[in-house]
Amino acid sequence: MLELWGRKNAYNVQKALWVLAELELEYVHHDVGSTPGDLETAEFLALNPHARIPLLKDDDAIVWESNSIVRYLAARYGAGRLWFEDALERSYAERWMDWELTKLQPDFMDLFWGYYRTPPESRKQSAIDAAQQRCAQHFELLDRHLAQQPYLAGESFTMADIPCAVCLYRYFQMGLAVDQPGHVMQWYQRLSRRSAFANTIMTSFDELKGRINY
Repeated sequence: MLELWGRKNAYNVQKALWVLAELELEYVHHDVGSTPGDLETAEFLALNPHARIPLLKDDDAIVWESNSIVRYLAARYGAGRLWFEDALERSYAERWMDWELTKLQPDFMDLFWGYYRTPPESRKQSAIDAAQQRCAQHFELLDRHLAQQPYLAGESFTMADIPCAVCLYRYFQMGLAVDQPGHVMQWYQRLSRRSAFANTIMTSFDELKGRINY
């Protein structure tokens, strides 16, 4: 039995929720991460000593770190769809997943926290502007790449698209005026037609507005 720990509106948890939905896998969800201390219990630390979400349990297997969870589920349950045995073919997806983790996600989170999660009276506009500029550069890069193919790893949807697209709904809906590169928007529209994306990513995040300690 699959079990997932983490609150549904957490950025990294949404990666896991999306891949679970794509693969139509049944699982038990443990809604943790909202209450102070609920990740520091002895029971949770025995599963993940880093006290972070998401956390996946698959029978006796324990997996943490969001992109590792995406890889694990894709490899175990999505062979031929999200995961490919050929090392080079698989690398087309994995390189974008690594880029998301080291480039796109840190800058998007700086922007999202600096603008949306921070109360207006505490915002630092210079930091917001810098993060927004970095994000714009990342989306320009994505746009150039997506001009050549409909999905990040090629002609079909793969595990590459999941981490990189988790931010799209919030990026375009959090109230900032941002550029909308044409090929990125077409990719976004294609993803929006996937029920797994609509049901796990295109969901309200209003409760996060102006909330630092959550």
